[in-house]
Amino acid sequence: MTAPVHQPLNARGKLASSLPAEQLAEITELFALRRTGYSLDAPFYTDSTIFKIDMEAIFGQHWIFAASTAELPEPGDYVTVDYGPYSLIVLRNDDGGVNVLHNVCRHRGARVLTEPTGSTGNLVCGYHSWTYSPSGDLIHASAPGETKFDKSCFGLKRAHGREVAGLIFVCIADEPPTDFDETSKIFEPYLAPHDLSKTKIAYQQNIIEEGNWKLVMENNRECYHCDGHPELACSLFPTWGLTEGLIPAHLEEVWDRNKQAQSSLEERCRRYGLPYEVVEELDTRIAGIRISRESLDGEGESFSPDGRRLSKKLLGDLPDFRLGRCSMHLQPNSWFHFLGDHVITFGVFPINEHQSLVRTTWLVADDAEEGVDYDLEKLTYTWKQTNLQDKAFVELCQQGAGSPAYQPGPYMKSEYQVEAFINWYVQRVQEHLA
Repeated sequence: MTAPVHQPLNARGKLASSLPAEQLAEITELFALRRTGYSLDAPFYTDSTIFKIDMEAIFGQHWIFAASTAELPEPGDYVTVDYGPYSLIVLRNDDGGVNVLHNVCRHRGARVLTEPTGSTGNLVCGYHSWTYSPSGDLIHASAPGETKFDKSCFGLKRAHGREVAGLIFVCIADEPPTDFDETSKIFEPYLAPHDLSKTKIAYQQNIIEEGNWKLVMENNRECYHCDGHPELACSLFPTWGLTEGLIPAHLEEVWDRNKQAQSSLEERCRRYGLPYEVVEELDTRIAGIRISRESLDGEGESFSPDGRRLSKKLLGDLPDFRLGRCSMHLQPNSWFHFLGDHVITFGVFPINEHQSLVRTTWLVADDAEEGVDYDLEKLTYTWKQTNLQDKAFVELCQQGAGSPAYQPGPYMKSEYQVEAFINWYVQRVQEHLA
């Protein structure tokens, strides 16, 4: 459902147009000279001006994954989402949709809501008690009679919100990219059987990584480093991203097992009418996406040491636990795993040019009972460990990008999705700077 938008917020190219011509020309050339198939030059990961352009051209223009339906199930429930200089309130309204409001009081600019999650009726700024309705209208300001004061001119600024298949997206651009509608049509049939509207949060983890947001995303887009994930490698085939002819000798047996498991999974999907085909348009559409259903090792049910289910409750209308994982990547800030017994969402929220918040949320069936249907420690173990390992990898790269000795290096063939992410990013920024 789309929230009404009454006030345009930002202008395209505001920062870029304010930069000195020489600096803008230098940055534009840096993007133009980007070498295909190689990692980016150091300033893309370390320069504060490029970070501000990223916030304007990427996070200021495109649909950003913000939360799941399970995070605000009832009217009045909200989450606050912070990235770069922005803070947004995503609030469930009485009509069942979501309102997206800038978390900036129209009096003196104070944060209106200071908690990451909660439930509220009206929104009251803690500074001078300016009070807003859930839709952002200013309904009370103390002693307004001291000056000519039209409350209708001082509502909270609004942004766009979309809720698709249990995922909530926000966009602060005046005119959001319209091809998100087409991307939604791609992923909705894959996600619908998991029915996220009937899930609840089992656990949510926030990690601050000392790394640029692009390094976080790059790390996620390849499995070349998966030897560094021993817990994940119990269930996720470490051959992910490889193709015939690229299999190292020590993974040949795993590759054969993966092919057999994938063949069995696809047969079950056809029997149940579940989509499983790979759709990969990471840099060939504005709302870039990759989605597929892929087999897991062992019992093929979940991210556990033996591949067995981690929650006894099946999600939604799924007929079988043994459905591997439906994996989805969305540009620019999210990835997801949809399994038979639980769902894991990942959102990346840039803080500055060298820090990023990575938010991981585990969802289980809303009638699943902790200690009875699932053990929280076992449910979260694999990805808690994997997230810490990924944090270390990202931080190693950030340290390297800050060294005078750093030079962009070539992506391997198995890292083609990293190249696609970078290509998408460069295209979007160049369009913005043009």
